[in-house]
Amino acid sequence: MTMSDPIADMLTRIRNAISAKHDTVDVPASKMKIAIANILVDEGYIVKYDLVQNGNFQDIHITLKYGADKNESIISGIKRISKPGLRVYAGKENLPKVLGGLGIAILSTNQGVITDKEARKLQVGGEVLAFVW
Repeated sequence: MTMSDPIADMLTRIRNAISAKHDTVDVPASKMKIAIANILVDEGYIVKYDLVQNGNFQDIHITLKYGADKNESIISGIKRISKPGLRVYAGKENLPKVLGGLGIAILSTNQGVITDKEARKLQVGGEVLAFVW
């Protein structure tokens, strides 16, 4: 069965694993998902990710990050913005700020998959993929 929105599936798996207080979660791999996982590691929302072979396919093995105890999660919210039925684009002059700058917006630009802060530095706009806070 084909999936219509694999990025939303990845974000939902992460959201569900955090609410169930799992240590890790596995997601089918793609270049876009690896780029998103890389941003989440760089911004400190997850500990790390590894690529693991699962038969003929690759999975991204994501290690989730929690506070002092498992009751406080580092990711309090993660939301898909641009969907296959309704794409959302932002120009360089109106890039979104998540919670007044406390969260991050993940954008797909011609410079690659970057955060809203990097897009402001590079003065580029693009498709708003997700918000993380």
